[in-house]
Amino acid sequence: MSPSRQTPLHDVHQQLGASFTEFAGWEMPLRYAGDTAEHNAVRNTAGLFDLTHMGELGVRGPQAAEALDYALVANASGIKVGRARYTMLCDGNGGVLDDLIVYRTADQEFLVVANAANAEVVSAELAERVRPFDAEYSDVSTEYALIAVQGPAAADILAPLTDTDLGQVRYFAGYPSRVANCDILLARTGYTGEDGFELFTSTADAATVWHALSESGAPHGLQPAGLACRDTLRLEAGMPLHGHELSPELTPFHANLGRVVRLDKSADFVGRAALAAAAEQPPRRTLVGLSGTGRRAPRHGYTVLDDDGAETGVVTSGAPSPTLGHPIAMAYVDRVNAEPGTELQVDIRGKAAPVEVVETPFYNRNR
Repeated sequence: MSPSRQTPLHDVHQQLGASFTEFAGWEMPLRYAGDTAEHNAVRNTAGLFDLTHMGELGVRGPQAAEALDYALVANASGIKVGRARYTMLCDGNGGVLDDLIVYRTADQEFLVVANAANAEVVSAELAERVRPFDAEYSDVSTEYALIAVQGPAAADILAPLTDTDLGQVRYFAGYPSRVANCDILLARTGYTGEDGFELFTSTADAATVWHALSESGAPHGLQPAGLACRDTLRLEAGMPLHGHELSPELTPFHANLGRVVRLDKSADFVGRAALAAAAEQPPRRTLVGLSGTGRRAPRHGYTVLDDDGAETGVVTSGAPSPTLGHPIAMAYVDRVNAEPGTELQVDIRGKAAPVEVVETPFYNRNR
């Protein structure tokens, strides 16, 4: 077995006392001060994440937009320069190979960001799908480090380090900037349910940018944050995770994300016929939120039961919610039991724990 890859910030994480875990072939910081403390820092002030394990894939050329129109379910041609879009790469049966963010960095240039666990699959698929077009595909993951500052104080922390007017940077925007005298791609995106920024730096500049953000953030209570709290943050925000809420066996319509599938675009795209059929006939099970009581949380793979004790679904993600103070979960359940307010149960190690179907997101910073 080959050793895990390390990010350019590995030594920084060691100095900060991080606990590490292997994830998608990378040695990544799992936690520093503790899961709950890091989670609460992101909700109340800000957290600093190393996300260099994500995949960055470039498509450029006269037909770059047309190539991505064919490769993805999004209408890439409609993305304006300096903007980004959440989308998915589906197979011919409509199954989700990965969910992605696509940044249009120039008229004929795009940057596609893939989840770490799926980066190789996405890279191979994109390379094949782009080939018939007058466009150049390249895997540029090794050229980038990715740092995220997330939380209500994110803009105040970043502002002293850049000449960019952050007040003019819209949500899901992404364009060249400078931070701490380093050239970056600055994006107002994230995976925590909070306001924040993702900074694509060169690998050589990663430590400089990280230390500058740490110093600027210290008066605001900024804390380094690991993968563990990233998972509870995204769960509270109702954001799907591939391998849990999304998979090749499920279409976007299963996850109530049919809105990302642009069946109205003129271009043909991979999986279009299957996705059109899925849009016409909703799947038997759909993704819902579950709210529990007590201390024991539903976990991935646990069975959801109806009032009669019969199986009606399966939990995809679950954890105690640090923000809300009770267990939460997402699950696929039969549509007959999917209405908010429906009382169900989850089999937690042989004991039936009561849960209620609720709307997601569980947490919304604007409420």
